[in-house]
Amino acid sequence: MNVRPDEPEVPVRILEVTLLSDDWYVLKKTSFEHRRRDGRWQRLSRETYDRGNGTVLLLFNADRGTVLLTRQFRLPAYVNGCVDGMLIEACAGLLDGDDPETCIRREAEEETGFRVRAPRKLFEAYMSPGSVTEKLHFFAAEVEAADRVSAGGGEACEGEDIEVVELPLHEAVTMIDAGLIQDGKTIMLLQHAALRGLAALRG
Repeated sequence: MNVRPDEPEVPVRILEVTLLSDDWYVLKKTSFEHRRRDGRWQRLSRETYDRGNGTVLLLFNADRGTVLLTRQFRLPAYVNGCVDGMLIEACAGLLDGDDPETCIRREAEEETGFRVRAPRKLFEAYMSPGSVTEKLHFFAAEVEAADRVSAGGGEACEGEDIEVVELPLHEAVTMIDAGLIQDGKTIMLLQHAALRGLAALRG
């Protein structure tokens, strides 16, 4: 393997990729060799679920000390024991070919009805790197009542039926402790906001 001096050697050899499903998203099985720290090569097989990359946005109002979240039904959560399948989340969506900022502006208006003026990029994270390829781009944006241009609610043709929920930040954080907010990306954003303070998220 030829490696340029400025590039680290990648300790992976892809041997075979098999498409298992291409329905809602793409599921593949990959056989590969991975070089261990002691220099030995080990053959492994893993499945990866590719749903594309996405973006997530914490809407907030610093003067009011509140955050705007959504509540909607999630089948995987229901199947895994969430009694009614309803999760409280930050606004989010898949890129679908757009850049992250364009995507989150679109998703915010579709889901919450708010037109976002100045989203601020916070960080990026892989949410379930053991099996899912998705990387999320995390944003925050301040909104006011005048920024609401529609009722939101999501796209009914896509099965979305989204309720907008405004909560004081301290109450939302308490809901994490009580198990009432269980969505990982939302917990990350709320904890980030609690550590920094909402005013600091203005940029």
